[in-house]
Amino acid sequence: MSSNIATRWRVLSGENKWEGLLDPLDIDLRRYIIHYGERVQAVLDAFVSDTRCWNFGLHRYAERNLFSEVGLAKGNPYKYVIKKYIYASAAFMPENILAKEPKNSAGNSKWIGFVAVTTDEGMEVLGRRDILISWRGTLGTVEVEIDKKFGRVPASEILDKENDPQIHEGWYNYYTWSEPSSKYNPTSSRDQVLAAVRELVDQYKDEEISITVTGHSMGAAIGTLNATDIVVNGYNKPKDQPNKTFPVTAIVFASPRLGDKGFLNCFSNLKHLNVLRVTNVLDPVPTLPPNLILGYEHVGQELVIDTTKSEYLKNPITTLHELEVYLHGVAGTQGKTGGFKLEVARDLTLVNKTIDGLSDKVPSHIFVKWWTEKVEKKMGMAQLDDGSWVFLDGEIAEDNEVAKL
Repeated sequence: MSSNIATRWRVLSGENKWEGLLDPLDIDLRRYIIHYGERVQAVLDAFVSDTRCWNFGLHRYAERNLFSEVGLAKGNPYKYVIKKYIYASAAFMPENILAKEPKNSAGNSKWIGFVAVTTDEGMEVLGRRDILISWRGTLGTVEVEIDKKFGRVPASEILDKENDPQIHEGWYNYYTWSEPSSKYNPTSSRDQVLAAVRELVDQYKDEEISITVTGHSMGAAIGTLNATDIVVNGYNKPKDQPNKTFPVTAIVFASPRLGDKGFLNCFSNLKHLNVLRVTNVLDPVPTLPPNLILGYEHVGQELVIDTTKSEYLKNPITTLHELEVYLHGVAGTQGKTGGFKLEVARDLTLVNKTIDGLSDKVPSHIFVKWWTEKVEKKMGMAQLDDGSWVFLDGEIAEDNEVAKL
């Protein structure tokens, strides 16, 4: 498995637009797609979503511990270290919308993803030094309202001016907004990512590098914008070697449409950029925003899966948009006209991390919402070295962002 990916990574990353690999779905590509999807799920699993917590909107684990805490260290050959956590500010939203959630320690900011890079060990498995950017999907009331801002705004300030690309207003602002007084967003999520990518590209410029962007739902749209931005503005080139270009690939899940025909034209004119959208056939999110009414267009290639064909799912219509269900679908899809058969031995228990999604045919020892229960059991009161007590909803060692009584 590992040796095939190491030698085929350029093809698996879309060098030939995934021609001949999608239906039937190539076995190495299945594993490749699942690998990147798991790095998005890592952000979802570590996000503090309980509004009672002082760390609401932030990460539960420190950068150095994220992959081990969310189960991506043991038995996982794809080794990365996190370079930087990424935060986005919703300060552009009206105050009556922002008031729907407590600001707590994060203010108007939320943890939205990370930039990571393969270790030397991971490089051997993946065949190159992979710079990975992960963007999670919508979490919380404010981000739902951001999603609803379907109006388009000009993006020529960060993309090309020739095609006058127009982008979804909510996601463009969430990507580009900075808040000088903020602890987490004195710079925008865009600037945070681009600075980290620039540093890593310059650091590893003498090696073979790829830049891979992944995301789910809202994060799929922002990830597509981010990948396009990187190529348009040359962040996939070493600063002192502008003629040396590294490939950029976005592998995204449940992606809504991001921009208009101008954005499609901008995207289509770019070399060294490929996007693969994984779409669950009945998931409504990839049909939004509507193209006929608002003029939105999809970009890139599409892999269609159908999780309603899986015998392992209890009520598949209700879980179409769940990322773990998407990864289950990638593991078992047999193409547009085929059935469902697991080709990758992916643990079925992962489907039930945060939902009750598995069929009664699956062994009864598999619990429902077990990840949620695991996280909640780790929360509680803890005593600090100075004798004071705190409510532990995140790792103290990083920056002591916990709620003192």
